[in-house]
Amino acid sequence: MRILAFVARRLAIFAVSLLGASVLVFAVCAALPGEVAAIILGQGATQAQIDALSAQLGLDRPAVVRYAEWVGGMLRGDFGTSYFTGQSVVQLMSPRIAVTLWLVLFALLLSVLIAVPVGMLAAMKRRSWVGFAASAAAQLGMAIPAFWAAIALVLVFAVGLRWLPANGYVAITTSVGSWAAHLVLPVVSLAIVQAAVLVRYVRSAFIEVLSEDYYRTARAVGWRPFPALLRHGLRNASLQIVTVLGLQLSTLFVGAIVVESVFVLPGLGSYLVQMVGNRDLPVVQSIVMILVALVLVINLLVDLSYTLIDPRLRAGEDEVDD
Repeated sequence: MRILAFVARRLAIFAVSLLGASVLVFAVCAALPGEVAAIILGQGATQAQIDALSAQLGLDRPAVVRYAEWVGGMLRGDFGTSYFTGQSVVQLMSPRIAVTLWLVLFALLLSVLIAVPVGMLAAMKRRSWVGFAASAAAQLGMAIPAFWAAIALVLVFAVGLRWLPANGYVAITTSVGSWAAHLVLPVVSLAIVQAAVLVRYVRSAFIEVLSEDYYRTARAVGWRPFPALLRHGLRNASLQIVTVLGLQLSTLFVGAIVVESVFVLPGLGSYLVQMVGNRDLPVVQSIVMILVALVLVINLLVDLSYTLIDPRLRAGEDEVDD
């Protein structure tokens, strides 16, 4: 029963967070400077033309009415139409969502594959030059902005060595090889910074494991250091690691906006920057809301994963609270 209460509480928090995010997104978009109708019509438009277009777009209605209509449409799967093209927002975003998701998911996977072994090594060898070098590399990686890493990788691997394309994107349905080649540099540039941040948390988590009785017992009965840490420490450290991963996901989406702009990827991030400049509010609101919803869903899954990682929660002995 306690586990059901835990799940119900997390679902309630998710619903409230999603509702609060929708209010905030709508309010921020509505507060953007510049009149939408005037931007669409250009500098030569008269005030009468601006007022007529505002009425046509429904921008003269109360904000509460427009918000209720927007939320109601999203619940039905209708995100509205673009002010500039008249096309469905869903139709405009659909091909771009896949690009951003490929970028973020591959970057997250690569950052984990780098951070976990490096963090474990930094914890085990923390008193030697190996541990010092791993920690120093993590500090250096944290200090490098994603856009700087992207530019450096382009200069080395695209301009200098000419191994990989410098920018652009090819759909996976067109050519799998070209699709992968165009994603390598963006994924690596985004993953480097995230891996550096994650290394420090992994190192801290495994340092705690090294001082626990179960690890010392495993070593006493003949387990070698790394297998003992992997077998008996990984699951115990995973609670902290999974928590950090959930928090890092929002940073990945923010970083994706920068990386997509550098590599000219047709993803949601670069499209969002373009639409903010155009004040295409239905598109801007929808993209931001989708990104927020993705982050909230991942954080919900992270919270629910605690029931699989922590046996105390399944047994009803304890709870994992934020």
